[in-house]
Amino acid sequence: MYDNILIPVVFEGDHNHTKALQIASLAGPNAKITFLHVIEQLPTYVISYVPEGASEDLRDELQEHMNNLTSNLPNAEGKIITGHSGRSITDYADKNGVDLIVVQSHRPGFGDYFLGSTAGHIVRHAKCSVHVIR
Repeated sequence: MYDNILIPVVFEGDHNHTKALQIASLAGPNAKITFLHVIEQLPTYVISYVPEGASEDLRDELQEHMNNLTSNLPNAEGKIITGHSGRSITDYADKNGVDLIVVQSHRPGFGDYFLGSTAGHIVRHAKCSVHVIR
């Protein structure tokens, strides 16, 4: 059983969080489950084109989605951070004593073999157990 589970979530496309929630059943009865969304940092050359207040509006909207996702789960919380997805997730896990990361993966495309994916980065660099959902 795991006591501190981290589930990175993406709110775009056809991502379904049902399987991740099922895997979270590996948690002990008093386990903490954290859903984490990482907002990628905008390149500096793009920032001047983003309307003022847009990032705060996005963060508020994402937090509402997080609240809906965690509302029926005891000991669950949603967090939103900013940074590079793979690095930010593994850094968060290290700093917060996470013992299992449950991450969804897509079928790799040609570019993933050269650039890597978030799930691939987590698998290679996490210091805790990682469960990859296909």
